[in-house]
Amino acid sequence: MRYDWQTLSDGVHRCRLPFLDVTVGLVHGSRNVLLIDCGTTLLEAAQIADDVAELTGAVVTQVVLTHHHFDHVLGSAGFGGAMIHASAGVVTALTSGLGELRADALGYGADPAQVARAIAATRAPDRVVTSAVLDLGGRLVRVEHPGLGHTDHDLVVVVDPVAPGQRRVVFCGDLVEESADPAIGADSDLDAWPSTLDRVLTLGGPDAIYVPGHGALVDAEFVRVQRQWLAARGAR
Repeated sequence: MRYDWQTLSDGVHRCRLPFLDVTVGLVHGSRNVLLIDCGTTLLEAAQIADDVAELTGAVVTQVVLTHHHFDHVLGSAGFGGAMIHASAGVVTALTSGLGELRADALGYGADPAQVARAIAATRAPDRVVTSAVLDLGGRLVRVEHPGLGHTDHDLVVVVDPVAPGQRRVVFCGDLVEESADPAIGADSDLDAWPSTLDRVLTLGGPDAIYVPGHGALVDAEFVRVQRQWLAARGAR
């Protein structure tokens, strides 16, 4: 295995990529294998694909991109055979916004040659979604846009357990971060973000495992505390 994959529930895994501590999620059913975010480079994508084959005996057939930032989307070019689901904001980034993605990736220290390869291979997502249910075969996965926050188009992925005693898993993208404070940028909506996290908590419930876009797994209480931090930051 190239990366350290945590098993969160039957058929549900995640790893943390070394570059920028980006989370990649994995959910598999009897017919489809879903990847949630893809990292920055084709090298990362190839290593993820190798791990997926070892974990599942199959290839990635579906991809959900949680938002448009380079460290979550540029690796998607390495999954050319998969159907990519994303918001309209991601479509823009992967078509007319490639120059900004390149500049951001280089600004964060990504390898220029790797970034160039990823940019050259990019394609637009296949399906624009704000709310969808994906049938993976024996398992339904819910994709939702809970509201404005880190960006104006963040998606979360909600995975219900398939066995008694297991917990729901919510892949939050960068609406939730654990390894640093939430990243507030020019495209963030700080006023709306706390209410968006309220909706994320409603989707997951009090006992879910919440998977941040960067960092360790968290629980509902952590999300509530981060919601309060954002509300106080907005009030200032």
